[in-house]
This record gives sequence, structure tokens and C-alpha cells, in this order.
Amino acid sequence: MVAINPLDVILWTIRRNEKDVINLYNSLSPVMQTATGGSMLNFGYWTEKINKPILAQENLCEFFGRLSELENATTVADVGSGLSAPAIFWRNTYPKLNLFCININYNQLQFSGPEKNIDFVNSTSTKLPFSNHSVDRVLALESPQHFKPLEDFVSESKRILKKSGIFAIALPVTLPHTSSRDLGILKFTWSSEHYDADFIKKLVSKKGFKIIEEHLIGNHVYDPLSDYYSLNREVLKNSIKQKYPNFVEKILFKSLLKMKKASKDKIIDYLILKCKL
Repeated sequence: MVAINPLDVILWTIRRNEKDVINLYNSLSPVMQTATGGSMLNFGYWTEKINKPILAQENLCEFFGRLSELENATTVADVGSGLSAPAIFWRNTYPKLNLFCININYNQLQFSGPEKNIDFVNSTSTKLPFSNHSVDRVLALESPQHFKPLEDFVSESKRILKKSGIFAIALPVTLPHTSSRDLGILKFTWSSEHYDADFIKKLVSKKGFKIIEEHLIGNHVYDPLSDYYSLNREVLKNSIKQKYPNFVEKILFKSLLKMKKASKDKIIDYLILKCKL
């Protein structure tokens, strides 16, 4: 049984500094792994035919890889790489890639072990350990919401990216005119910065990037994820309760229901951007 102090979780969520995010992921990432049966930590890109967690997560990685034109890339910085499952997926899909998994969380970098064509780098997202104009792609898949200050990450991405390179990000966002009151329980369980979609686009543009493609896919993320969990709750609840106290599953379920409602009410969405210099 994983011992979790509810007060610690609340403090990690409220403060959201780098150490807090590390503690939060080290404590709660296994919930996602238990619920999905895999090592990807993203919400997935669900369709009518892709209706299981691992398939949806791989579908999001596939979409993001095609969007980023990885078939034409050589050197990729995957910033906020989680347990490195997306990088391994991209390496398997595009065997010529050389990937760098950048993660402030050393424990997560140790998860997969040595991998061909993948280097694991323990670093903050706001001071990337690369020389100027040295990488073909800078990718941040469902991780930029944790980077503080986000402006420094965008500046660093511009610095290390080749002039012909691509900068691609994917993250949960709020929509204009959303207040913290609208988020309800997500205000506490959405353990990241609650960036507005327009803020993200303006920041990226201000830093010198041109947005080539923009996608809002929230209805393919939150709604089907919530539906899947509700449909399979009894099985998933029993698996989670073997490792975690009861309150963890209850909060997870309530959060997923609120995500679906907030998505339908146009309070939150899921933003994917493809940018060039």
C-alpha cells in the first residue's frame, strides 16, 4: 500500500514548484499506470475505434509525431519526458531518430533502463543543456503545464532549435473567461498551472515562433477518458485500492467526471501547437 498524506497532496498541488511536481508524480503516476496498464502518462487521443487507454495514448503520440514531422528529423529534445514511453514509441516508429529525454525527475528517467538512440538527461525545462541551434525538434507532450516559468522554456526552445526546426507542444488549457470557481474540484486536482489557451498562443508568438497548426481536441480527450473509467470503474477501483487508500480512487473518479463536464461546458480544452521560427 502506497502511503499518501492528503495534506501533502494538497500542498504539492497548491504550491506546484519543481519539487512538489516531482513528489506528486512519484506518488501518483502508478495510479495512471494501474488504470491504463502501460507506462504512458498522457490522457490519450480517443476516437470511435480507439477506445482503450493504451491505444488512445499511442494514438496521441502518433498524431504528435506526424504533426512534428519526425520522419524528417534527426535530433529531438523531448522535454518533460515522463517515463520515456512516448520517446520509445517515436524511436520505434522512426528508427533514425536520436532522442534526448529531458526530465527534472531523476526517478522517472531511471524507469525504462538503457535504450538505443535515447539519452536520458536530468535537467530543468527552463535551462536546457544544449548548444544554440543544435536540435531539429523540441517536443513537450502534456508537460508544458508544469514548466515554471513557461516563458523561459519557450525562450530556451527557441535558442536550441535549428532555424528549420519545429517546436511542438500539447497541454490541457482553460478557455477564455474561465475562473477558478468554474474549475470546481479541478482547481485542486488539476495539479499544474491552469494556462489559458490564448495566453499560450500569445506567449509563443511573442517569443518569435509562428504557429503553423493549432488543434483543440478536448472532446477527444476528456469525455471518452471519463466514459471509459465510468464504464470500467469497478475493475479499475479494485486494482487501484490494492495500492492506494480509498480516497485516492474517489477523488480520481470525481475529477474525471468534472473534466468531462468542464469540457462540454467549454471551460477546458486540450491544445496542440506546431510552431516554426
